[in-house]
Amino acid sequence: MRTASIVASILDELGFGLKMGRQVMSADYVMGKPNQEETAAHYQWALKNGAKKEYIEPFKEGYTGIVATMDTKKDGPTIAFRVDMDALPIHESEEASHFPQKEGFSSSVPNTMHACGHDAHTAIGLGLASLIAEHKDSLKGNFKLIFQPAEEGTRGARSMAEAGVVDDVDYLIASHVGTGVPDGHFVASKNGFLATSKLDVTFKGVSSHAGGNPEEGKNALLAAASAAINIYAIPRHSEGATRINAGELHAGSGRNIIADKAVLKIETRGETTKINEYVKAQAEAVVAGSAQMYGVEYEIQTVGEAISAQESKELATVLHACAQEASYIKECILEDDSPAGSEDATFFIERVQQSGGQATYCIFGTELAAGHHNEKFDIKEDTMLNAVKLLFEALKKLQ
Repeated sequence: MRTASIVASILDELGFGLKMGRQVMSADYVMGKPNQEETAAHYQWALKNGAKKEYIEPFKEGYTGIVATMDTKKDGPTIAFRVDMDALPIHESEEASHFPQKEGFSSSVPNTMHACGHDAHTAIGLGLASLIAEHKDSLKGNFKLIFQPAEEGTRGARSMAEAGVVDDVDYLIASHVGTGVPDGHFVASKNGFLATSKLDVTFKGVSSHAGGNPEEGKNALLAAASAAINIYAIPRHSEGATRINAGELHAGSGRNIIADKAVLKIETRGETTKINEYVKAQAEAVVAGSAQMYGVEYEIQTVGEAISAQESKELATVLHACAQEASYIKECILEDDSPAGSEDATFFIERVQQSGGQATYCIFGTELAAGHHNEKFDIKEDTMLNAVKLLFEALKKLQ
């Protein structure tokens, strides 16, 4: 909420029209959102920690998406740029050698840091907004800047896509820094994102004394443990790559108590949406079987999801040409089809393409102090300005 309010205030000062919160996020498709009590507590925290009070109200319920629009009033395409702005539940390194720690800009929030570069993405979006505002009189068409929450866990994009924020878009460019691409290198189209589902599974059993009356209990912990082991026996798919992981298991309240509750967190992935749906269905069947075996109830909640997508080569070609002309780009690659993680920007990409538009996902290489999702993550800051310049050059060519 704090970040969204600050972003909104800057965009407003630059003259962009703003739609925020529920205006740009469909509540029916929000996944993994904190409950009402947690949301209310965070609102109070944001107010005490630098949020812009005059801009925070649209985000009070926890819907923190922003769409900023600049209409030149001259005929031209609608060009959208998507950036994400969430952090990760990681405590940033406090070692003296960690550059952000040494220079005084490391995270001020315990157990929360920007370990994937989304703060850089937000800065790039605002830098691009500044150039658009500055050159508005010489530009044509309509420009949209989409500031998306909850990319981590693939939870935020679908609700914005379902709210129709890209339905009028002719060209969409999503971007990321790093991801293993060397400093000064640029990838115009990063294909290969795996479709994914994030599942929270709750098993509900019956507690009992483990020594006195073990036969009266129904062990939710054992059901969850069985499911965690057996999902790894899911047959792989002949049509492409699959992934499965049990990442968290929380259960029980004492060594002499039959556990009446267990929470298991699973993620599935597939090279295509079809393959991921296969893995997800198999995982759900394993969960059901484990619950039946131990006589417990279960509930499965999908708290994040992303689909696969094939990006628009024609649009990527425009970005590639801009990169070839840029002195600050050492090497540029038109398409990279190698398997990657997952990205919910694919919901935007598919939606734009379904409406007849073009969409791509590009990567700005950078020097990393440590890998993504690492407590020592840090980027080479020149990357941000180079990204702003290249995106603005692409914007001008697309008019």
